[in-house]
Amino acid sequence: MADLDRVLVLAGGMSPEHEVSVRSGRRVAESLRRLDVEAQVADADAQLLATLATDPPQAVFPVLHGASGEDGAIREILELNNIPYVGAPPQACRVAFAKPTAKSLVAEHGIATPRGVTLPKSAFHDLGAPALLDRIVGALGTPLFVKPDQGGSAFGATPVDSVESLSAALVSCFAYSDSALIEERVQGTEIAVGVVDLGEGPSALPPVEIVPDGGVYDYAARYTPGRTEFFSPARISTEAFQAATRTALTAHRALGLRDISRTDLIVDSAGSVRFLEVNVAPGMTETSTFPQAVAAAELDFAVVCRELAHRASQRLRG
Repeated sequence: MADLDRVLVLAGGMSPEHEVSVRSGRRVAESLRRLDVEAQVADADAQLLATLATDPPQAVFPVLHGASGEDGAIREILELNNIPYVGAPPQACRVAFAKPTAKSLVAEHGIATPRGVTLPKSAFHDLGAPALLDRIVGALGTPLFVKPDQGGSAFGATPVDSVESLSAALVSCFAYSDSALIEERVQGTEIAVGVVDLGEGPSALPPVEIVPDGGVYDYAARYTPGRTEFFSPARISTEAFQAATRTALTAHRALGLRDISRTDLIVDSAGSVRFLEVNVAPGMTETSTFPQAVAAAELDFAVVCRELAHRASQRLRG
């Protein structure tokens, strides 16, 4: 594409997902270079503003995961510098990054979500942890799933089978966030549905089924080759397939997302689809579901990256 010559891929960051982001950035940059696009990889560090001011790229492709990368902050910086970028605008990122807020918003659009509560660390200290834990289990039952209200890559996320294990799970969660999202754990098939817009509106990619060898899709299972088996497309019924893609598209639109997203879902034994969370900067590593979904759709990952960057570069600068 003659009018797209230079892209800055942002990767790394200060979140616990730094290494994953570096791997994602490397893959995006290598893919763009394969199509003769000059792709520089940079971190969101003290040199970034100088780089944007003195040598602005045609577009930025952010693959920063976690805080700053997905909470809208880095996109605010790019807009302050009139630099077009791939992905959702700042306000949409802020909404999507806050899991309880995103969950409430998509539920208003008719999407089924697991029952749950969001509580800050202070509540357990001020009200007494044992009594509060009993109330949670009494209301939601078991099994449960605990995760930070923000963040990704399964950091601080733990399955829970009893009130005793709930306490330990919250301790792990509060190492990554001051608030915990505690949900009923829906048993079923875990899938991820990517959404991409290459110029004709958002389109859902084939759902990818996730089968971790230990039963839990934790950090190691996500990023260690061989630890998780993936099926692209997912081995689900036609009805569940269609419901999953509709759900991902509804979430993408309801949250005001743009260009690219990934929605995580559970298909229960009855074939019903439940929304778990959405990601505005999907992983692009060799074990990430988004590139697998691109392949399942018979699209070239490099071409998708180039087209996303090209469309971003065409956006008017303020």
